[in-house]
Amino acid sequence: MAKDKTIYTCSECGGTSPKWLGKCPHCQAWNTLEETRVDTPGKNRMQALTRGLNAAQPVATLSEIEAADVSRTPTGLEELDRVLGGGIVAGGVILIGGDPGIGKSTLLLQALDALSRQMPVLYVTGEESGAQVALRARRLGLDGHQVRVQAEIQLENIIATLDAEKPAFCVIDSIQTIYSDQLSSAPGSVAQVRECAAHLTRVAKSSGCTMVMVGHVTKEGALAGPRVLEHIVDTVLYFEGDTHSSFRLIRAIKNRFGAVNEIGVFAMTEKGLKGVSNPSAIFLSTHSEPVPGSCVMVTLEGTRPMLVELQALVDTSGPNPRRLSVGLERDRLAMLLAVLHRHAGMACYDQDVFVNAVGGVRISEPAADLAVLLSIQSSLRAKPLPKGFVAFGEVGLAGEVRPAPRGQERLKEAAKLGFSVAVVPKANAPKKPIEGLTIHPVERVEEAIDLVRSLG
Repeated sequence: MAKDKTIYTCSECGGTSPKWLGKCPHCQAWNTLEETRVDTPGKNRMQALTRGLNAAQPVATLSEIEAADVSRTPTGLEELDRVLGGGIVAGGVILIGGDPGIGKSTLLLQALDALSRQMPVLYVTGEESGAQVALRARRLGLDGHQVRVQAEIQLENIIATLDAEKPAFCVIDSIQTIYSDQLSSAPGSVAQVRECAAHLTRVAKSSGCTMVMVGHVTKEGALAGPRVLEHIVDTVLYFEGDTHSSFRLIRAIKNRFGAVNEIGVFAMTEKGLKGVSNPSAIFLSTHSEPVPGSCVMVTLEGTRPMLVELQALVDTSGPNPRRLSVGLERDRLAMLLAVLHRHAGMACYDQDVFVNAVGGVRISEPAADLAVLLSIQSSLRAKPLPKGFVAFGEVGLAGEVRPAPRGQERLKEAAKLGFSVAVVPKANAPKKPIEGLTIHPVERVEEAIDLVRSLG
C-alpha cells in the first residue's frame, strides 16, 4: 500500500510547502504551517460537486452588459440593514465573525425569525443541537413557527438539504465545524474551511439563496482560517464589543453591495439584541457640569456621525513621563504634544499625559486631533471647556487646522443633540448658520487655544 503523502499548509495565506518550516515562505508568518494529507483519489471532486453550477459564459463588451440595481430585502433589524447597505441581496454570501459569546448566533436567530415571515429560511447549526437552538429562541421570545433548523456538519448533507428545502436565506453556524467527505483532514483545517466555503458560495450564487456564514476568530481577533475565506465572500462583518458591556458594534469590513466601514450599534437585553437609534449617548459621559480635560468631538463611522467624549489627564511626572492613549493612536498623541509645544507654547515634557475615548470606542480618523489638543490644554490649565462645547479637525505638523470630511453633517448632529458652541476648521464653516449652534472657525492651533481661553 502506497504511503499517504502529506504537505504543510499555511493557516494564514493557504500557501503550501513540502516540508515543515518555522516561517511560511509565502507570507513570512511564523509557526503557521500545519500538516495536511494530500487527497489524490478525489482530485476531480471540484468538477463533481460544482457540475452545472457554473456554465460557461460568452465574452461581452462591458458597456453592452445590462446591469440593474440589486433588490434588497430588509432583515427587520434596522442596525443590521444599515451595515449591509439596506438589507440582504439574493445570492449574496456574508461572513460574520466575533469573539465567543458576543451575540452572533443571537443576532442571526433574530434575523431568521423576522425574515421567516416573508421567505423560507434555514438555520444549519454545527455547534449546538436543535433543542439548544429552540431553547434560545424561547428565551428570546421568538415565534419560530416558520424557521427550519438542521443540526449537521457534513457538507454533502447540507447541500442536499438546501436542494430539498430551497431556502431564500440560510445561516451556517459555523463554517469551521463543516467538513466534506472528499477531504480527509479534520473540520476547521485550512483545506476544509476553504473548500466548504467555496462550495457553499457556489450553491448560493446558483440558487439565489442568501448565505450567512459564522466564522471563528483567533486570539488576536482576526477571522480564523485562510485569508481566502474573506476574499470569496461578498460581505465581511465584524461583531465587536466588550462582553462585560451591554453594547455591541457590528462593522462592515468588506461589502460588494454597499459601503464599507459602516457601523451598527446594538444593546444586549434579556430579549436579545436591540438596535440603538442614538449611539452618541453611549459615548458621552453624564457630567452635570463641565470638568477639566473633557472635550466632545464628532467622529464619522461610515455614513453615521457620532459624538464621542475624549478625556485627557495631565499630571506631574518623574524623570520618565508616560504617554498613554486608549482608543486613539499612541504615536499620534506624541506628535500632537510636539505640535502643542512648538506652536502654542504649552510644554508637557515633564508631565504624564493620558488620553481616553469614553465608551471603549476606537477612533482612527485624524479629525480627533483638535479635540485631543483642547482636552489636553484644559487638563493642563485645570480649566473646563464651556458647556455644550464640541470640536473636530485635523492638525498638521505646521500647526494648521485642516478640514474634516462631511463637516456639515457633523455640525448638524451636534446641534441635534443640544450642543451650542463648536470650534471647527475654517474650511468646514457652513455658509448658512445652524440654528442653536455658534460656530467658531479657526485656521491654526494657537488661534484655537486663544479662542478657548477667551470662551472660558
